[in-house]
Amino acid sequence: MNHVLFNGKTIDDAINKAILELRITSNELEYVVVDKGSNGILGIGARPAVIEAWAKDTVMGAAQEFLENLFRTMNMDVEIVGDYNEEERTLNLDLQGEDMGILIGKRGQTLDSLQYLTSLVVNKNSEDYIRVKLDIENYRERREDSLENLARSCAAKVKKTRRPIVLEPMNPYERRIIHSCLQSDRNVITSSEGEEPYRHVVISLKRGGKKSGGKADGAEQAEE
Repeated sequence: MNHVLFNGKTIDDAINKAILELRITSNELEYVVVDKGSNGILGIGARPAVIEAWAKDTVMGAAQEFLENLFRTMNMDVEIVGDYNEEERTLNLDLQGEDMGILIGKRGQTLDSLQYLTSLVVNKNSEDYIRVKLDIENYRERREDSLENLARSCAAKVKKTRRPIVLEPMNPYERRIIHSCLQSDRNVITSSEGEEPYRHVVISLKRGGKKSGGKADGAEQAEE
């Protein structure tokens, strides 16, 4: 990350200021002392302690630097909150700020693109794959609840009309939510049809446990 100068009454004060402003932990901080500072004599000639600080080359640091530079270019003030689970090799990031809708995009497409780009950055020099989960103010959980409600509503309609329902195009993550939600329903079956980016889920009435011309939900989920 960029090297930044921080000052304080003491070196410890400057270090604490660096940790807060860089939004990192003490273990992720690297610094050199520029000036130890001085109390002067009776306050005369006093000067603050100064350090040059930066974040270590960590998974969190790489993601944060990429996103901060991106949002700076977009003239957006976005707070990045996250944590990296080294054991599970999962990086969770949450973006907070005003007018976040522009970063979510239609059906979360912009958010998915940001997540993909961030994943490329953090995995560039990583030997083992790191899974990146990027969210904005709990959007993904709210979207998941919405999709599950949609799936149950459409399944009820299929059972009532005995006609299949074709859902709007969705990304693989959202299609898996539909498949998973209806997997235990004994009366309907789900399959995905079409090519990306227009691939969509079809909910149909189950006939003898199979759907002619389609894939069972278990196989479909494996494919997704």
